[in-house]
Amino acid sequence: MLAGANMVMPGLHLQPAAIIDMLQRERVTIANGVPTIWLGVYEAMKKNPPAEKLSLRHYMVGGSALPASLMAAFEADFNLVGLHAWGMTETSPLGTVARLQPVHDALPPDERLRLRATQGVEMPGVEVRVVGEDGTVAPRDGKTVGEIQVRGAWVIGGYYKSDNREAFTADGWFKTGDVGTLDPLGYMQITDRTKDLIKSGGEWISSVALESALMAHPHVKEATVIAIPHEKWIERPLACVVFAEGASVPDDELRRFLSPHFAVHQLPDVFVPVSEIPKTSVGKFDKKAVRSLYAEGKLGK
Repeated sequence: MLAGANMVMPGLHLQPAAIIDMLQRERVTIANGVPTIWLGVYEAMKKNPPAEKLSLRHYMVGGSALPASLMAAFEADFNLVGLHAWGMTETSPLGTVARLQPVHDALPPDERLRLRATQGVEMPGVEVRVVGEDGTVAPRDGKTVGEIQVRGAWVIGGYYKSDNREAFTADGWFKTGDVGTLDPLGYMQITDRTKDLIKSGGEWISSVALESALMAHPHVKEATVIAIPHEKWIERPLACVVFAEGASVPDDELRRFLSPHFAVHQLPDVFVPVSEIPKTSVGKFDKKAVRSLYAEGKLGK
């Protein structure tokens, strides 16, 4: 709005074909959407490539991470560049954007893609830090994991008619509930939500990392990972997988595909093929609904 640009609001027309038609008809140059939107758009464009090149300068991804493999495929197949952003209602709403900086111009393409697949650097006016379980501020080394906390003039200072002080630190930082790292240049990488982390045998496993890796498989369309109870290890990961049309992949092959990137104990014990993954009203994977399906005995063993 500040730039005087037209704002195109899709309303409830979120099916891939309708979105592609809208992008072409309105000559949209910047579009925002959650990963499931862009997954659907990519699949639809692969089946029926648009006759006319889209006007998109880039598409922005929020809500959760889009796998780097899909970002690379979008660019290779349609010359469309993806851009991650992160924020919450409580940050009004934008906190970080993964734009590259001049210092990155000389980097090889795979390293540039890795940075664009992070959640990015702070917007002006927003401060971000990572805090470890012991309450100390973690170094910006790209390795030390902790809870992401934010503050700023337009970051929430309290909830209406609620004394929800546990969401804030004594010095005014808002506890986002996201877990991740910050690198030396301030690029934030979210590894999970605190409520979605899987603690197996005392070791943390990132459900987000497993999901992104699974969706890099050429025959996997969508995937989500939840923690399920285990007698010995307390929790173990279970993966729900939507395969591409007409495809099916044995569990052992999926484990081999994941093995180069994960330790053996991090690999899911169970891969459940499903026709679709429940989603929220804004298109995010609804892990609460997936957990309910498991509790009702409708997923896995």
